[in-house]
Amino acid sequence: MKRILLTLALGLGLLTANAQIEKLAGPRLGFTFISPGPIADFLHDGFDFDEDDQYGSTGAAFTTLYGWQWESRFADGGGEIVGIVEWIVLVGGMEKGMFLPSASSIIGARMDNGLEFGVGPNLSLSGIGMVFGVGYNFKSGNLNLPINISVIPGKSMEGTAYNFNDATQINEETNYEYNTGTRVAITLGFNMSK
Repeated sequence: MKRILLTLALGLGLLTANAQIEKLAGPRLGFTFISPGPIADFLHDGFDFDEDDQYGSTGAAFTTLYGWQWESRFADGGGEIVGIVEWIVLVGGMEKGMFLPSASSIIGARMDNGLEFGVGPNLSLSGIGMVFGVGYNFKSGNLNLPINISVIPGKSMEGTAYNFNDATQINEETNYEYNTGTRVAITLGFNMSK
């Protein structure tokens, strides 16, 4: 009987401790700054971008984000920190009539004071990259307002630009280096504690 009571007491203690670190799954809204590169070129010119020009020639770009975050916990021992895995699906470019999806899986940790950080892969139309994120949960009563900043570094690539002397013959070929474009996103979410 003592074992059963001890097991129940420990179980209730862990449930109470787990409730101190909020689950922040829910909708996400935000925006992304994209440094010069092919992604920014596409946001500026869409499919009208001339690939014979150098990538990054249109400058940096901004776009809005809309999506959802799911999360799972691991290493949840009831302490002041819990391991989490987040899955975030976002769509950008809607204000320009574009559909630019991205999906990230981030493994990290969340502390009982609301601070969180993590790293993981990101898949978007520009390819696969690594995302690094940090965030904080602002709380107002039962309302959670998580704010996250994430960075997806661009990759160095090589390209070739062409100059035509008329519509059919290449006059000059120029090799150049470019960056695919670093993305810095700020997202805001919300949910209610139970």
